[in-house]
Amino acid sequence: MSGDGKRQTKKDAAGVRAGGGDVPGDASGAEHAVNKGRAVSKGREGERMTGATGTAEDNMGDDLPIMGTAGYGAPLLPFPPGCIVGRFVRRVKRFSVELEVDGAPLWVHSNNSGSMLGLMRPGAAVLASPAPNPNRKLKYTQELVRCDGDGPRGFWVGVNTSVPNRLLEAAFHAGRLPWAAGYTTLRREARRGESRLDARLDGPGLPTLWVECKNVTLVEDDVAAFPDAATERGAKHLREMMDIVARGERAAGFYLIQRPDGRCFGPADYIDPAYAELFHEARAAGVEIHPHRALVGMAGVDIGCEMAVVGK
Repeated sequence: MSGDGKRQTKKDAAGVRAGGGDVPGDASGAEHAVNKGRAVSKGREGERMTGATGTAEDNMGDDLPIMGTAGYGAPLLPFPPGCIVGRFVRRVKRFSVELEVDGAPLWVHSNNSGSMLGLMRPGAAVLASPAPNPNRKLKYTQELVRCDGDGPRGFWVGVNTSVPNRLLEAAFHAGRLPWAAGYTTLRREARRGESRLDARLDGPGLPTLWVECKNVTLVEDDVAAFPDAATERGAKHLREMMDIVARGERAAGFYLIQRPDGRCFGPADYIDPAYAELFHEARAAGVEIHPHRALVGMAGVDIGCEMAVVGK
């Protein structure tokens, strides 16, 4: 992230801690000069936006070479045909986002309940995928947001919070989770007592491995951080995983960093100090922390390397 972007993110973080505003950077009630949205189409060089000749959007290709380019396979989670790219206008009540596409307003669904701190800037490019249910009120779902502009310095950030769960399953079946070696089955949304966890892994002769998935979109001073807003639910998950470990089973937090500029991972103590303290306590108690870089581009999302954890 650029220096200006980092300063703005810290300013926004102060607003989140103080509870100021529903979403930092909202553009409610304002008019903005934005470029027209573009539909996405596939080509030999990977996915590009059709009709974008002579605009800054020519530069908004895939950020990482694994995304459908020569010599690389398709991502584990490809986006469906019919994705669109528009310009962010405003976010209302967290789950509805207004875009401008070809000069017209279009409302899309966002499943991200966090603040998306530093991302939802007026005029930012947004990629949205068509809803699988044609009868849904909002026909598209927000997948990616462009950070730091349309040019070569910019990059895509994945904001769909269902991606970590789906990518965990896909990566498991593809044999790309070294910390899950030897496990043969994965069950999503598995019940444990009165609780439900994102995944349960089992294998012959191995302790059950319970996994909670988190989507990470915040980077500050090269450190990818979670959460981007105070989260009592996240703290509850940490306590549950500590209980699992105390009972002799494995528990792991799978943190998917859906942006390329973080060099390591840690809890965002400047957003939620209580969560950060509990994070370190859980890790010391034996809860495994597995932050993975995501490979994010207009073709879809793939899993990258595991990142180092910083802090206590």
